[in-house]
Amino acid sequence: MEKKKTSNTSKEKTSNFTPHHQLKTLFEWSAPGRPFKKRSKTYFSTSLLILLLLEILLFLFAQYTLMLVAASLVFVAFALSIVPPHDFHYRISTEGIFVEDSFFIWRELYDFYFKKVNGIDVLHVRTRAFMPGEITLTLKDEDQEKIKNILLQYLPFREYIKPSFMDKSASWLSRTFPLENPRKV
Repeated sequence: MEKKKTSNTSKEKTSNFTPHHQLKTLFEWSAPGRPFKKRSKTYFSTSLLILLLLEILLFLFAQYTLMLVAASLVFVAFALSIVPPHDFHYRISTEGIFVEDSFFIWRELYDFYFKKVNGIDVLHVRTRAFMPGEITLTLKDEDQEKIKNILLQYLPFREYIKPSFMDKSASWLSRTFPLENPRKV
């Protein structure tokens, strides 16, 4: 008899459960997974020349492991420059942000800002956890103001993010030593 009582009470508990609010999609779109810019032959030849000089220098100092690391980094850069990204499906809901099969709830997210990368608007959402640290969502032709108004209900907006030392160094290097002629691209 006692077994019947416990089974009845568990059925009552599950039937009385009602969620506080329904999951509702506020905005969704599809866009490339990362900003992509088609590179010219100058970019590839300049990169190979710099790699060759670096490889000679590393060989003279017998840094064979670093030679492999430098070559693999250039290989990855070439692969990312040649292969265009596939489209991702992004969705902002009342519970959080969906990026393809990954889901980030609002409690995990910290703030957001917009940035233009290679002429494409990109939404950056910083996370509270160290990993992934930042989620980047390409906007393509989406309405930036509409997305901003939706996200303001859940996260603070940052007009300006102070660039880190690495950001400043990378922008200085790309301005001072461009890998391709910006007029021809």
